[in-house]
Amino acid sequence: MILSPLNQRRLSNFKANKRATWSLMIFTVLFVLSLFAEFLANDKPILVQYRGSYYTPIFNFYPETEFGGDFRTEAVYRYSEVECLIKTGGLIDCFDDPESYIEDAKDGEINGEAIEKGWMIWPPIRYSYNTQVEGPGAAPSPPTKQNWLGTDDTKRDVTARVIYGFRLSILFALIVTGVSSVIGIIAGAIQGFFGGRTDLIFQRVLEIWSSMPSLYVIIILFAILGRSFWLLVFVTILFGWPALTGVVRAEFLRARNFEYIRAARALGVSNWTIMFRHMLPNAMVATVTMLPFIMTGAIGTLASLDFLGFGLPTSSPSLGELTAQAKQNLQAPWLGFTAFFVYAIMLSLLVFIFEGIRDAFDPRKTFQ
Repeated sequence: MILSPLNQRRLSNFKANKRATWSLMIFTVLFVLSLFAEFLANDKPILVQYRGSYYTPIFNFYPETEFGGDFRTEAVYRYSEVECLIKTGGLIDCFDDPESYIEDAKDGEINGEAIEKGWMIWPPIRYSYNTQVEGPGAAPSPPTKQNWLGTDDTKRDVTARVIYGFRLSILFALIVTGVSSVIGIIAGAIQGFFGGRTDLIFQRVLEIWSSMPSLYVIIILFAILGRSFWLLVFVTILFGWPALTGVVRAEFLRARNFEYIRAARALGVSNWTIMFRHMLPNAMVATVTMLPFIMTGAIGTLASLDFLGFGLPTSSPSLGELTAQAKQNLQAPWLGFTAFFVYAIMLSLLVFIFEGIRDAFDPRKTFQ
């Protein structure tokens, strides 16, 4: 794809900011990896081979009877009995001594008889965000070879919850920032372009709307309607869109009397074309400057609600809930350090990236 000279200059400006460039690369790698969280941390194998057939437990439900077991419920693949059934082709009664049978199956025969060996390909972390870790010791337990960041107070693997929680936080912030920005930009453009009574009415509505205690309203709504991801997204957007309105309004009020705008009106160009093709690009620098605050604010809102216990359902992989656990379990410092470093790295990378984007759209900055 061939870029226009303007976009080439913007790209050069962004690349000139090394901090933003490296932050974008690191963040992209982390976010892309988190999108495939099910392949990185899961209590189900990625692929199972059993008696010449292949199974994908990550995507499909398979009862234990499918592998020669006795129960019609979903197979619990981390149990040694199920592992024994798969690796011995279901030909051995694995409920007597599964560990020894698994060891014997490595040679392809048991008690002198050849067996059709099966196998499983596991993710690097054999726990999902809601998997209960089995083992000695009280929860929360410190980091080990199996649980790289330890477990929380309900014996769930912290590493798996961080991976899923990172993805959830970023997707939440992207959705809220994208929709809020579109609504806020349109509202601010209408105010600034038309001015007069339209601007006056809009300003009074914004003053009333912005004065509402959004955090308390969210808590009340969640208490009535129940907690869910999409309800939280909707309510956050409902109170988040005015953030960009004032900035865009000011830029449009400044540009509405420029000579090229008057010339476009005289030529009969439609108002919407003038607003979004000719005036909006000039407002992009101020708009992009505000985006990191909206995005980090959305992450902060999600973390605050989860910390207070009014955010996502308790079963969700929440970084805010991990922070609350760190507060309640001061004897487990790995929880606090994990929450701190995840938030610090995530928010710092986002701020540095948007700093580079702001420089890219600033017409006053030209790097050689």
